[in-house]
Amino acid sequence: MSTSVLTAGTTVLAEEDLSMFGTDPWWLIGLKAVFCFAFLMLTVLISIVMERKVVAWMQLRIGPNRHGPWGMLQSLADGIKLMLKEDVNVRAADKAVYILAPIVGAIPAFMAIAVIPFGPPGNEVSIFGTRTAMQLTDLPVAILYILATASIAAYGTVLAGWSSGSTYPLLGGVRATAQVISYEVAMGLSFAAVFLYSGSMSTSTIVGAQGDTWFAVLLPVSFLIYMVAMVGEAHRAPFDMPESEGDLVGGFNTEYSSIKFAMFMLAEYIHMVTVSALAVTLFLGGWRAPAPISTYWEGANHGWWPLLWFVVKVNLLLFLFVWLRGTLPRVRYDQFMKLGWKVLIPVSLVWLMLVATVRALRNEGREFGDIVLWVAGAALVLLLLSFVYDAVRGRAEGKTEEKDAAGAETFDPTAGGYPVPPLPGQTLPPVPRRRPRHERETAGVAAGADGESSETGKAREADDA
Repeated sequence: MSTSVLTAGTTVLAEEDLSMFGTDPWWLIGLKAVFCFAFLMLTVLISIVMERKVVAWMQLRIGPNRHGPWGMLQSLADGIKLMLKEDVNVRAADKAVYILAPIVGAIPAFMAIAVIPFGPPGNEVSIFGTRTAMQLTDLPVAILYILATASIAAYGTVLAGWSSGSTYPLLGGVRATAQVISYEVAMGLSFAAVFLYSGSMSTSTIVGAQGDTWFAVLLPVSFLIYMVAMVGEAHRAPFDMPESEGDLVGGFNTEYSSIKFAMFMLAEYIHMVTVSALAVTLFLGGWRAPAPISTYWEGANHGWWPLLWFVVKVNLLLFLFVWLRGTLPRVRYDQFMKLGWKVLIPVSLVWLMLVATVRALRNEGREFGDIVLWVAGAALVLLLLSFVYDAVRGRAEGKTEEKDAAGAETFDPTAGGYPVPPLPGQTLPPVPRRRPRHERETAGVAAGADGESSETGKAREADDA
């Protein structure tokens, strides 16, 4: 844990105390590693069944109900089925990279869980008579280690698309590259605000800094940005661009089958678990019990109970992934990139500067009221500048549209026998619009009245004759 030292009115964060890690015997380290592996695999199996059942419940379908009680062994049956399928190797593929890509995608996904704390860093639990922490290990730069492993896992997707020797997988690999680059920037900036507030990159220290209030409450903008970025990083709907079956058949994994396809599927779900565990660690108090429970029960954060709170929080975030998939349609690729580069990254930068300013003022000993005034003044200035910029841009765009409309030539899109889009400088003819119902009814009544009066006049003329 990090300690604070007061020097001349300034708060200085000392180096983290990670002496409780690295002292376990070899057999206990191996046991913890096996537990981390088993936790990931079991959570993946539960997530697959939960996803199919929850989406079926949302869409009023039956869902899996054949394998095991209530269909709970469906994911295990799927894994056996995939392993028994024919393993096809594409002739045009770069064979070495083609086979290596699923391994590169799956193995790094397991590595990030090594620094995730399942409980307090002290020797809270006893395993076969040895007191130990509920965490495999910790590092002074543990969050950077997680980012590095996540980046390496993305290479599996990219190499799979490139090495398949096919067009659609290549497009999926290119999309994955742009997606990882775009959303890792926003994710890293959301982490930076947590680093500034906690004064550490160690996962156990960050959880310890949330003893009073979770960072999801103290840093709500960073939490929301991370929640969006983690869905994009995990390639999950509505951001599943690399495997968009609507326009890429299957994306980067189109040419894969059998166990290699299963490894890609496994890596995706493990990535879901990893980013969910990271969200719990950074923003949701980690292994700490929620406020009502921890307030009235002193032992809620001791012993084996923290493992329960951690697992519950992770599964709630996994349910959020499933909820998004069953609710939202896939966005367009240009909308997805615009969200990353024009919304998430600028907002992250502004928020990071705001958090840094607040922390600097707090370290200088400023009063809370003064900090609120400084922040409110800066927010008003930014809103005023944004309003002026939008007004000037809207006026300039209006003039540009008027010029384009005046100088554009109208063309027939079906002149060549099939519709084509307009070229720059050309405009489509106005689309005929159907009049509203009340206007059509009014016109019909008027026409009927005119017809009746004319017929009545003709009959009167005939009688007079």
